[in-house]
Amino acid sequence: MGVLDGKVAVITGSSHGLGLSIAEAYALEGAAVVLAARSSNALNKAVEKLIQHGAKASSLLTDVGELNQVKALADHAVETFGKIDIWVNNAGISGVYGPTASIDPALFERVIRTNIFGVYYGSLVGLQHFLSQGAGGKLINMLGRGDRQPIKYQSAYASSKTWVRNFTLALAKEYARTGIGVYALNPGLMDTELLRKVDAVKGYEKKLKPLSAVIRMWAEPLSVPTEKAVWLASPATDKKTGLDIQVLGTARLVKGPIRELKRIIARQPAPDTTLDITTIAPYKMF
Repeated sequence: MGVLDGKVAVITGSSHGLGLSIAEAYALEGAAVVLAARSSNALNKAVEKLIQHGAKASSLLTDVGELNQVKALADHAVETFGKIDIWVNNAGISGVYGPTASIDPALFERVIRTNIFGVYYGSLVGLQHFLSQGAGGKLINMLGRGDRQPIKYQSAYASSKTWVRNFTLALAKEYARTGIGVYALNPGLMDTELLRKVDAVKGYEKKLKPLSAVIRMWAEPLSVPTEKAVWLASPATDKKTGLDIQVLGTARLVKGPIRELKRIIARQPAPDTTLDITTIAPYKMF
């Protein structure tokens, strides 16, 4: 028996990366999973793989920045599996690296639409379903770099994560007496496409060079934050709403540079942490 037997989970941004890893882990623990993303091909492949491994899985093409599509996602989950027990707002985009005044407002707003409105819409729809079912539920919102402090050249992404953290913890207080668990999870640094594929304002590409070393020292395998996501969704956190979890702890921060120093001393080749940087022309309004 798995710790999520009989549960139904909706995971946004789950066609690849952390979202897919969470969906796979939930399915392995006995949950029926509903995947959502904006790529139909990737979604179909992910669901097919899950079903081939014996999972109960379905998906719906969804732009989380559109409320009607998020509502349709919830309706699809209920129509397919009868209810919703767990809702994970994982979908997010990083935006353009560079000074804010040099970034096209349309690109900045796209981050806000996905990272803020997407979490708001998912939380709104998830909470309303939990309340109507009258049997608790677990809402998990993903954080990221910048959730506790300002980060220059990443003002859209980092600021969005500050908002998500405050919003999530406010929800936990608002619904503390309902039996619904509301949690914030910062998965730490993960070596995924979101981290490696970067759009940067022209002239700021060189500032990203240290990121390759950062990935070598501190990037976690997806299994690490995935385990936390399983734990949060499990009965282990019943009656423990408002948890604010950070995966990248002090021990990992210390061990990373030590491991990198040992590699250098041993003259071992560095793993490939090449970045895929796309240069964006500076936005000019005048």
